[in-house]
Amino acid sequence: MSPLNTNNIVQNNDSPKFKVTIIGSGNWGSVASKLIASNTIKLPSFYDEVKMWVFEEILPSGEKLTDVINRTNENVKYLPGIKLGSNVVADPDLENAVRDANMLVFVTPHQFMEGICKRLIGKTRSDAQAISLIKGMEVKKEGPCMISTLISQQLGVNCCVLMGANIANEIAVEKFSEATVGYRGNREIAETWVQLFSTPYFMVSACQDVEGVELCGTLKNVVAIAAGFVDGLDMGNNTKGVSTAKEVYEVLKHKGWLEMFPLFTTVHEICTGRLPPTAIVEYSELAPKSPLTSGPNLFQ
Repeated sequence: MSPLNTNNIVQNNDSPKFKVTIIGSGNWGSVASKLIASNTIKLPSFYDEVKMWVFEEILPSGEKLTDVINRTNENVKYLPGIKLGSNVVADPDLENAVRDANMLVFVTPHQFMEGICKRLIGKTRSDAQAISLIKGMEVKKEGPCMISTLISQQLGVNCCVLMGANIANEIAVEKFSEATVGYRGNREIAETWVQLFSTPYFMVSACQDVEGVELCGTLKNVVAIAAGFVDGLDMGNNTKGVSTAKEVYEVLKHKGWLEMFPLFTTVHEICTGRLPPTAIVEYSELAPKSPLTSGPNLFQ
């Protein structure tokens, strides 16, 4: 993982400007809109306006959630007390929200993604880029399907991921946090995503490993539960450190997915003494190809 020099991102005069749409408006989606809107309004390579698709709800007052967001610049249900940015526009029409957007930010509960993608087939721009902020996966008969893979397969777009061990409400009040963009091959688009999300209080770096970054984001909540058990049993931080690594490893082992995530497996076994440090070199040279590891080798 390495920080990217976003100061060197240059767009030619002939290059189209980036138009951003956020698909999702819950707690994390609203925080993401605040981050993004604070950058699009000052970066010349982006249009100021940020569309945010909102699943329409009627509030106790009888008003529509989208109307309240657009009037108050605040998601009063999912992120009360936080201004999103005057350039955020809530839209309850999914197809209209993505129309003309060439940067799509997906941040909805993972269980709704397949249905959302089906609704968007043929509705997005052919040159659109996507990023998933969704910590979850689809588990199918043939094995795990990461959300970024689902988006890419359904919509025919390149999809990066943004993951981090952070709490949305803390980012909303500008407490320092960090996250990682996982990308596959195209470093330039990774730099653009880093630029779009980075703020003085939200540090974003990049890693050429979509599946590894997404897997860590997906399983972190499972690990957090295990860490909570350790705290409850008052067993100390050493035990917590061992248990968190073991939890991820055992989940993959139980599901028979170890070969699908060779980098994680190799690093884990080196750290636990099962393999010598030289094994990382062997991984670099012999990493097996699979539907989840078909991108460029991280160590090349």
